[in-house]
Amino acid sequence: MLRLGRLHRFLIGLVPQLFEPKRARWRRAGCLLWAAPNSLLGLLLGLVWWLAGASAQRVDGVLELVLPDARKSASPGHWRLPFAAITLGHVVLAVDAREMRRWRAHERVHVAQYERWGPLFLPAYLASSLWQWFRGRRAYWDNRFEVEARRVAGG
Repeated sequence: MLRLGRLHRFLIGLVPQLFEPKRARWRRAGCLLWAAPNSLLGLLLGLVWWLAGASAQRVDGVLELVLPDARKSASPGHWRLPFAAITLGHVVLAVDAREMRRWRAHERVHVAQYERWGPLFLPAYLASSLWQWFRGRRAYWDNRFEVEARRVAGG
């Protein structure tokens, strides 16, 4: 009887492992779909960047677009934007390759936030910024999503 109990526990323990890859694929598809409205915005902006000469690559399921390095171009400071990198769903846009490397881990935290919040992420991000601003704090630096990204990414 004791052997049957051990065998039973062993077999029960195998069941989740047998189906885990399929479950992981469904979970990944659900995350992509939930973040899709934001990723669509990222793709639209990414198209503009690509037409402006940005290079694109897929890294860990995230589309990364990087503008040509303005320091090497004929007109330095050509890409003067209010951010070094920005994430929209599963699309990350960076002003140059150096900034992409510098902010990649931070932006991946935002990708995970988009996967959790889906189409509610942008309104929630804006609400968090407004809440901090109304409290007399820094709208960007004290935004709960930015605080989490710095904490998780280590910077």
